[in-house]
Amino acid sequence: MKTIQLRRYTLVEGEYDAFVAWWKGCMPRVRPAAGFTIEFAYGLPETSEFVWAVSAEGDEEAFLALEKEYMASDARAEVFAGVPQRVAEYNIRFVEDAARAS
Repeated sequence: MKTIQLRRYTLVEGEYDAFVAWWKGCMPRVRPAAGFTIEFAYGLPETSEFVWAVSAEGDEEAFLALEKEYMASDARAEVFAGVPQRVAEYNIRFVEDAARAS
């Protein structure tokens, strides 16, 4: 069993390219090292939106425990150090695989 979290961001106007460059340089390195799998990542430059999904083995409780460790990690702190706020709005939810749900 795995739990998937869908992360939808509306970016600060004018920050799309900088955000995507930062994300591509950091997230594929730090999230998997923390026990997560990046399922996909897509950008909509014309509307300054970025949508991605990250998963972890286990149920939501296990995901949240792993995320708590990740949020407190030195690796995460390092990739966010000195980075300006580029996300204007966050929409983060757990999702289910509708194709497999019964």
